Amino acid sequence: MANKAIAASAARAAPRPASGVSAFFLKHEWARGYTLLSPTLGVMIIAMCVPVFMLTAHSFWTQNYLTIDKTFTFANYVQFWEKEIYFKLLVKSIKISAIVTFTTVVLAYPMAYFMAFKVKKNKLVWLILITVPFWTSFLLRVFAWKIILGFNGVINSGLISLGLIQEPLEFLLYNPTAVIITLAHAWAAFVILPIYVSLEKIDRSLLEAATDLGDGPVSRFLRVTLPLSMPGVIAACLFVFIPTVGDYVTPKLVGGTEGIMIGNIIQSQFGKANNWPLGSALSIYMVFGITLCVLGFLLVARLITKGGSLKAS
Repeated sequence: MANKAIAASAARAAPRPASGVSAFFLKHEWARGYTLLSPTLGVMIIAMCVPVFMLTAHSFWTQNYLTIDKTFTFANYVQFWEKEIYFKLLVKSIKISAIVTFTTVVLAYPMAYFMAFKVKKNKLVWLILITVPFWTSFLLRVFAWKIILGFNGVINSGLISLGLIQEPLEFLLYNPTAVIITLAHAWAAFVILPIYVSLEKIDRSLLEAATDLGDGPVSRFLRVTLPLSMPGVIAACLFVFIPTVGDYVTPKLVGGTEGIMIGNIIQSQFGKANNWPLGSALSIYMVFGITLCVLGFLLVARLITKGGSLKAS
């Protein structure tokens, strides 16, 4: 009887095999991962996919004075090609964003390199110092550049006081150059940090091996450091290029009539013009243009990285 009691208690204590849903999650590890991701995934679907779906639906409708005609039509998409100004502004916006991206990466890479390889102590202090200008509002930084580049701004006043110019320089403000300068400064931290992370992860023994094999500083940088930091460079380019194409605040404040971008037209359609369907169609065209540019950039970056790795090997 004692042995039977012991066996019965042991059977009750032994874990029972999982069944149904529990067995499925125990067997498939990927299912557990998606379950943990589901809350975030749900928020992303609600916050991103639903607005895009609504935007797409509006683009196939038309504005009839104060009401929206929900009859399916391609009129808004046709209007984009009928009015040449829309296509020109989209191309202009992509061009300005590409210049901003290139300029920011070129200026930010040395800073990220310095922090990753030259700073030995207090790296956290350097990271904090980089982000200090971004503790203020984006609008305040744009207004600050407006004051700096203005007709009676810091640059003109300084040059006049030094006797280098007699009259203020008018080309500093209200043109695409002012937009490029302001956007490059506004997104600098978003470029420095991902490049710094990529440079920080580089195995220093690889650099020592390249030196032992006869590579100089320039050759070592081109063959080892730059290819290994490309993931950070690619991420930085995407962080800057995608949002700056649709920026409308900066062109409005410092761009003037010459620096207007597609985002300003879209904002006016949703605002003063009250033509949401046309604004939605323009937004879809902008997203499509950004997607094509990003895919092209990723393809070129992949070819460059692959060619560099083959050459290095």
